[in-house]
Amino acid sequence: MSVKKKSPQRQCIGCGEMKNKKEMIRILKTAEGDIILDATGKKNGRGAYLCFDEECLERAVKGRGLERSFKMPVSSEVYESLRKELETIENR
Repeated sequence: MSVKKKSPQRQCIGCGEMKNKKEMIRILKTAEGDIILDATGKKNGRGAYLCFDEECLERAVKGRGLERSFKMPVSSEVYESLRKELETIENR
């Protein structure tokens, strides 16, 4: 008898859709308060998940998804750096 392994589900902060954790990108708030993309998904810190879609990032900006997830204000420079990093990932 084989047992099917479940994959963890996470909710996108942009569209609110539940997807497999591996189908999303993790945005991380470090202990120092920096916000970065975590491509490995294994770094220490508070994480929020986002679809590999620029539209979801725009929804997260408009709906203040990161600010709600991290319970702190997020500057526009952070959103710009996330856009650039997401573009480089999409182009691979």
